[in-house]
Amino acid sequence: MPFVRISLHQGKTPTFLQTLADTIHHTLVDTFEVPTKDRFQVIHTLSEGHFYFSPDYLDIQRSHDLILIEIVAGRPRSTATKTLLYQTLASRLLQDLQVRPEDVMVIVQINTREDWSFGCGLAQMLEVQSWV
Repeated sequence: MPFVRISLHQGKTPTFLQTLADTIHHTLVDTFEVPTKDRFQVIHTLSEGHFYFSPDYLDIQRSHDLILIEIVAGRPRSTATKTLLYQTLASRLLQDLQVRPEDVMVIVQINTREDWSFGCGLAQMLEVQSWV
């Protein structure tokens, strides 16, 4: 049940943004143990002066086309699973959208069942025995 926040500079086409969202979701399903119907994403397109980052932190040469992908997940994943996610996502974004791997930044955050309400004022995950 991840929630994904995608941030990038303005100027991309609606088709680019749709493909970006789809590629991220399909990669989560394929590598991060996410059910197909579990899709919650927000894309923030930011104007100049609203997205700052170090263009060479850790000697990675980032461009103006940096995409920041924040994933809030309801349970931990192994290091191997996260590593596969990062590698697959960078590869697919290069293939599908010609996004340089240097311009793909991913942050995974974990929280607990009680931190989610999917509607109706309920904490649905507290009532579920098995969840992903």
